[in-house]
Amino acid sequence: MTNQTSSPAASDAVNPVRVDSWLWSIRVYKTRSAATTACRAGHIRINGERTKAAQTVKPGDEVRVRMSGFDRILVVRKTLSKRVGAPIAATAYDDRTPPRDPVALLAVRDRGAGRPTKRERREIDRLRGRD
Repeated sequence: MTNQTSSPAASDAVNPVRVDSWLWSIRVYKTRSAATTACRAGHIRINGERTKAAQTVKPGDEVRVRMSGFDRILVVRKTLSKRVGAPIAATAYDDRTPPRDPVALLAVRDRGAGRPTKRERREIDRLRGRD
């Protein structure tokens, strides 16, 4: 007698899945259409290459997601096609995103302050580490 489980995490662990569906199922994006839009805009890369929403991911692939100016680096452990709870979703990937530098986030100008002068622009670049 075999005991078969029908949980989404167990059944889809090795099947290739569309990247937009995978990003939605691991809760990076709130909707699948938002993940598809991010792919069209070029914010998603698989193993360093820009990708379309229909591109498949498999365990071992590196997925880079550009969100609010920073790259989030995720390595696929399991492929999920259905949206699951947060604890199960966290087991489907390794997050290799380096910690953000808090100093780089300080260079924010007030809205309506006009264009920065050449001196201000150099100071901002120095703070962000773009010498």
